[in-house]
Amino acid sequence: MRNFLYAFVPIFVAVDALGVLPLFIGLTDGLGREDRRRIILQAMVVATTVAIAFILLGKSVFALMGIRTEDFMVAGGVILFVIATLDLVTATKYARREVGTLGAVPLGMPLIVGPATLTTCLMIEGVYGLVPTLLSVVVNIAVAGLVFLSADWWTRLLREAGSRALSKVASLILAAIAVMMIRKGLIGLVAAAASAK
Repeated sequence: MRNFLYAFVPIFVAVDALGVLPLFIGLTDGLGREDRRRIILQAMVVATTVAIAFILLGKSVFALMGIRTEDFMVAGGVILFVIATLDLVTATKYARREVGTLGAVPLGMPLIVGPATLTTCLMIEGVYGLVPTLLSVVVNIAVAGLVFLSADWWTRLLREAGSRALSKVASLILAAIAVMMIRKGLIGLVAAAASAK
């Protein structure tokens, strides 16, 4: 139980469900309750699958393929930046065009389970063990799902004008997060290349 609690806290910080909530509200602006619930379920399934697969296979598979954490950061950042740009500069929301896959990308991966969460999981697994890490990941993703279910309440509170404003702010924040991920990934890749010389 103690190892579970020790593993839960850093993964909770890495998942940052409360921080992702405004982005979820912005990405799902204008969608009905059933669509939102479907997206939340899809995001939880994708996030859980990716996290568990990464914990079980990540080190060996990625070492074999030569993939680094920084590569994930750059790739995830590029995806998020494209989505944020589409939402900012076009009249049609990305979520309305891609409602069938919105839960998988970008919500499930890389917003809920991104490079920070995956890296944290690998570190935690080495310290507190496999089972506490797996349990803490599953519980944290369930907590994120519950947080996203409260989005309907926030949407009613903000009403249509507030939801539209939050949608644009969320897209701008998403673009900033994307740039940060790309920047950190590139810095890590440059540092790794310099140390390899």
